[in-house]
Amino acid sequence: MSDTEKITINMSAVDLGRVDLLVEEGFYSNRSDFIRTSIRKELDVHRDMVVQVVSRKTMVIGVVKYTRQDLEKAKAKGVSYDIKVVGTVILDKDISPELARASIGRLKVYGILRASPEVKDALADLIREQK
Repeated sequence: MSDTEKITINMSAVDLGRVDLLVEEGFYSNRSDFIRTSIRKELDVHRDMVVQVVSRKTMVIGVVKYTRQDLEKAKAKGVSYDIKVVGTVILDKDISPELARASIGRLKVYGILRASPEVKDALADLIREQK
């Protein structure tokens, strides 16, 4: 599974022309290379702030996967997950919308939520809260 997500950005014609000029001059292999490099540099500038916020909000950075068994155990114990992730949350395909709803109390994902459309619909109000 690819650990990347496609995004779309809008740029002024002048900025795009400047990017194309840098690509043509060999500083970057293509526009995407320029954009990825620029984003990484900016994220490096703010690295300490991100670490502080993640620590303060007790978040996880990376990829977190929940299986049907994980959620069934939580439901059986009468507890619900408080999911806060910077990165990717994966809810296995065999998780029913009812099980997800019964075992996930909070869901905040800065990044990508991979789940079936039915589970995303069942958790829609939790997902909207994150914005």
